[in-house]
Amino acid sequence: MLSWAELFWQKRPSGISEEQLLKVQLEPVVETRMTRMLLAVFCGLSIFSVFFDSKHMWAALIWVLAGMLWIGLSYNFSKNNLNGHIGNYDSKLASKVTQYCIGHGILLSAGFLYFGYDATVIQIMAMWSICLTVIIFLPLLLPLSPRPAVFFNAILVISMSGLFIWRGEYFPALASLGISFIATKVYLQNAKSGVQYAFSAIALHEKSETVSLLLREFEDSGADWLWQTNKSREIVHASPRFAFAAESESADMEGQPFLKIVAADNWDSGTYPKELNILAQKLKNREAFSNLVVPIMMNGKKRWWELSASPKVDEAGKFIGFRGVGSNVTEQRESAQKISRLARYDNLTNLPNRLQLNEALELAMREAEKWKHRCAFLMIDLDRFKAVNDTLGHPVGDRLLAQVSMRLKNIMTPNELCGRLGGDEFAVVIRDARETQKIEEVATKIINELSKPYIVDQHTLFIGASIGSARGPVDGHTVELLMRSADLALYRAKSRGGNAHESYKHQLHAEAEEKRQMEAELRKAIERNEFHLEYQPVVNADNEHMLVGFEALVRWTNEKFGRVPPFKFIKVAEDARLIVPIGTWVLRQACKDAVKWPGQTKVAVNVSVDQLTEPGFIDVVTKALHDSGLPAYRLEIEVTEGIFLNDGKYATSVLERIRALGIKLSMDDFGTGYSSLGYLSNSLFDTIKVDRSFVVGAAQGKAESIAIIRAVVAMAQSLGLATTAEGVETEIETQMIQQLGCTKIQGYYFGRPMPFADSMELFENQNRRNVA
Repeated sequence: MLSWAELFWQKRPSGISEEQLLKVQLEPVVETRMTRMLLAVFCGLSIFSVFFDSKHMWAALIWVLAGMLWIGLSYNFSKNNLNGHIGNYDSKLASKVTQYCIGHGILLSAGFLYFGYDATVIQIMAMWSICLTVIIFLPLLLPLSPRPAVFFNAILVISMSGLFIWRGEYFPALASLGISFIATKVYLQNAKSGVQYAFSAIALHEKSETVSLLLREFEDSGADWLWQTNKSREIVHASPRFAFAAESESADMEGQPFLKIVAADNWDSGTYPKELNILAQKLKNREAFSNLVVPIMMNGKKRWWELSASPKVDEAGKFIGFRGVGSNVTEQRESAQKISRLARYDNLTNLPNRLQLNEALELAMREAEKWKHRCAFLMIDLDRFKAVNDTLGHPVGDRLLAQVSMRLKNIMTPNELCGRLGGDEFAVVIRDARETQKIEEVATKIINELSKPYIVDQHTLFIGASIGSARGPVDGHTVELLMRSADLALYRAKSRGGNAHESYKHQLHAEAEEKRQMEAELRKAIERNEFHLEYQPVVNADNEHMLVGFEALVRWTNEKFGRVPPFKFIKVAEDARLIVPIGTWVLRQACKDAVKWPGQTKVAVNVSVDQLTEPGFIDVVTKALHDSGLPAYRLEIEVTEGIFLNDGKYATSVLERIRALGIKLSMDDFGTGYSSLGYLSNSLFDTIKVDRSFVVGAAQGKAESIAIIRAVVAMAQSLGLATTAEGVETEIETQMIQQLGCTKIQGYYFGRPMPFADSMELFENQNRRNVA
């Protein structure tokens, strides 16, 4: 706040330079110099007219001319010294202005005293009126410089009051003092208000310049731009950055409709995106908007602008247009879209991923419930894909998956959406599945298409597809339940051997629940001593009465489920990874029983892939032999060809260590899986077991089965291996096997699986026949 002392003595207040203060106070002196000159002329002529044709006429003329001369000098000083910039104003100039005012006051007072000494009352009153006029109008002539005005006023009032008192006229003297006091107060008050207002205007101007500078820097260095429209929504200010973003010139843009600039290529076609319609509505309704992202098609390229603006009104409250800010967010938008795509699409196949499939299925189920129809979900699992990964490597497997995805996309219609769940699992959402046969048609088409051969890195590959389907909402009222139903149906399709389609049936849920309960019971079966072994005889093919060994078969009797078939609980045990502890128990128990058989009788024990690849498997075998006392050559380990698919080298090393212990090895179900001739040629095995399917085919006279058995027998003989025919149930099958040259036979014709006690009776009966 400016103090009286700072104002009067023209001292620099805090926060304001001396030049600024002097500039504010002295600039009006320059602006009013002509008015002061005219007022001086008027006063001079008035005084001269008072003394015209009197004895003081020539003295009055000289006095008036002297005053005119002094005013002229003051005018010339103001013109030459005060009409400059801020750097020209200093305290010397302010003092010079004060001196001119004091000199003018002295000159005017001298004349008043000189002429008033013997003037008439009318002449004195006339001069007094003229002097009061000068005092009253002086704030208008020196509005912001009170010091010269006060000095001028003081000199003139003192002289007038002194004269009136000397003449004994006290009322004019008192009136002069009162008017002078009021005028002085008005001088100071007006000057203070005027200077403070001027300082406020200066500060506001500086802030405005600062804001303008910041805005210019913002537009020059930032990614955003400023724009402004009039009430007709036409551009009145287009910043250089705005013009750059619009690929135009600022001058060309001004006067153009703002919507035309934003619509760009779409302006002439009249087809606008919904975001542009929202912008148009906001502008029409004169509503503020913020962070509105609008797609721009400009010169054939898509851009994204983010716009914010608010309506502006004038002092009368009338709408004058919009003022806003915009930015090009194309890179951010594309990055966000890329991230969104990564979150919703599978990287390998470019198919929708699990997230997008879930969303599509949820939408399809809502539509189905709304319109009272059906949707469907198909879960697809590739058959034999794991073998491709294990034998040819994951890169080949990935390229195979890419080809699978292309085939799936090519057979999809607008009613279906296919995607990848993960691994070798895919899925299809059928939006409208009111016709039941539609699901079967889609599933059949998928199986046929995916079963065709693939060419990957010069490899010809054959895989298949198993499909489980479920309809919503009848097979599940939520996405999770419907997918679970489809998964249960897929499990049934895989259990059928694959390359098949199964639709969900309610009993599948019951079977799944039974499986869950069975798994829980299996975890406690060993502790409860619920397992027992049965042994199926193996005889010499040349002498049917010669018993050479038994195959140990595990059986499970549970209090809740009763006697459970092996095909049922073995699969559950494998899925739950319980097959390892169960297999360990079977191996130990079989060795304990076998040691009680006479002579060279062997026991064959089936070993699963999980059990064989368990790190401590060799220790389990040696401990079983040691604890039972069974010679190693009387134990035969049976494995299937599947053990070589996961980690063939590791499986081979384990089998070599087993054979080094003197234990016999047998290849079970030879010919039904993948070729293992390479492993057989390394002489890892002692026996090859021919699957029952070939035995039945040979007995029926099928040339393919007969040729396969002959080839296996010939190969085994050349490698010094024994051959065992499995599943022989009739005399015809026995005779055929004997003719084809198998060395051992196993099947119901010679004995069903039996408890250990019954196996001991076989030896007693054999001894009685030998004695007889």
